[in-house]
Amino acid sequence: MRRTSIIIPTYNALELIQQAVSAIRLYTDESETPYELVVVDNGSTDGTCEWCVQERINLISLPGNTGFPTACNKGMRIASGECLLLLNNDVTVSRGWLSGLQRALDSSPEVGMVGPVTNYASGKQQVGFEVPEGNGFHGVAAQVARQRQGQVEPLLRLVGFCLLMKRELYERIGELDERFSPGHYEDDDYCLRARMNGFSLLMSHDVLVYHQGSASFKRDGLQELQQLVERNRQRFVEKWQIDPMIFI
Repeated sequence: MRRTSIIIPTYNALELIQQAVSAIRLYTDESETPYELVVVDNGSTDGTCEWCVQERINLISLPGNTGFPTACNKGMRIASGECLLLLNNDVTVSRGWLSGLQRALDSSPEVGMVGPVTNYASGKQQVGFEVPEGNGFHGVAAQVARQRQGQVEPLLRLVGFCLLMKRELYERIGELDERFSPGHYEDDDYCLRARMNGFSLLMSHDVLVYHQGSASFKRDGLQELQQLVERNRQRFVEKWQIDPMIFI
């Protein structure tokens, strides 16, 4: 059985990382889908590192906030799994999530990356129905898994809130581009590079996760978030001479 390295960057969000890890441990059958957790802490001062040590989670403790792309890269460098999964700290997974994503990843040799559907994302991964928080979410997720079992859809772009990839892809195209730090459009860039190297991308309609959405960035204010998004969109255009909005 292949092992998956689940890499979670975080910054001063102890409650979020606790919720994320708790859901992973509760809803992932390790006998079916072995995994390791790698938390990359961006200089938190809220006890995150101490909690990770207590929970015996693989931890990279950085002296300051390097942002999402850099933290992911550092996590992927030490990851031991045959598959790599980038996960936002504000995502709650559902029962069978990892096995569902792995089935999609293994559905064809050309598939390099897969992602789930969710309540909050830009683009096609956002579902068109209401997804409740808490225990109600897991009931909806189980229903989605039953009704949409095995349903996948090719996409040009996957959002990086929950992104499973083959190690082969990572070794071929390299790391996330840190020019997009602290975050936004590094996932668009990675998806484009993957497709340029012959990999296809799939969305798993039968895997639903709950995503709070930009939890870290929203703390800095809506105006600052909008400015960051526009700045990084321009950096993508400068790099590739195309507007990433055409892939949404």
